Amino acid sequence: MIVVNNQYQSAAFFNSSNRMAAGMMGFTYNMSQYFSLREINVELANENAQLRTKLEKRNQSLFSLEVHEDQDPAIMNRFDYISAKVVNNFTENLKNHITINEGRNAGIEQGMAVISSAGVVGKVKSVSEHFSVIISVLNSDMHVSSVIKRTGNIGTIGWNGTDPRYVNLEYIPRHVKPLAGDSVVTSGYNAVFPDGILVGLISEVNLSEGAPFYEIKVELAQDFTKLSFVEIVRSNLKKEMDSLEVATGVEETMK
Repeated sequence: MIVVNNQYQSAAFFNSSNRMAAGMMGFTYNMSQYFSLREINVELANENAQLRTKLEKRNQSLFSLEVHEDQDPAIMNRFDYISAKVVNNFTENLKNHITINEGRNAGIEQGMAVISSAGVVGKVKSVSEHFSVIISVLNSDMHVSSVIKRTGNIGTIGWNGTDPRYVNLEYIPRHVKPLAGDSVVTSGYNAVFPDGILVGLISEVNLSEGAPFYEIKVELAQDFTKLSFVEIVRSNLKKEMDSLEVATGVEETMK
């Protein structure tokens, strides 16, 4: 009765009600937006994988036009990309692994390279129907052939088990002049990783007296504590390359 028959109390009551209703509607909207982000992220990850595949085909196509007009279509389609979500990820062990939500059902096989929108992630170790386990770059058993982009010198990256933000670039000879800030990318010296995938930036360079190689510290492009989505790289020529190397007695020493 007070609210109905008094203008001031009525206005105060309805203003308060409107604020409460607006607050509830805002909360509901924000919650719906939060949960819809998961679907949006999945869609963006899938789109990113598709765009990367198209870019790979475009680059190979342009290369074939410049070098050889009747280039084999297989060469023009060396890599395909499959998007997956990270469901488990370890960074605190000496030998870390990552689990993703795609497996044989998506065409993933053991030995495939794994990257992210930021850079190198690892390589597929084992596969089930709907899941895959990846050997992370943060694993002392994982080594990737890499190159200093500015100088063109090839080495190998590996993790020493200490800081998940950094890996070491090994086997860069002392006559080279690496600098802090230099980009380190995959070399492409195998059929697993495409060349030019970012590993990280050199953060520290040391050379001991008489040592044949530098001690180089590289800050990883991918923050593994924030890894949510990855792309599995399907190399369409790996089996051919592997069979040829086995037939000729060449051992695969770098991945």
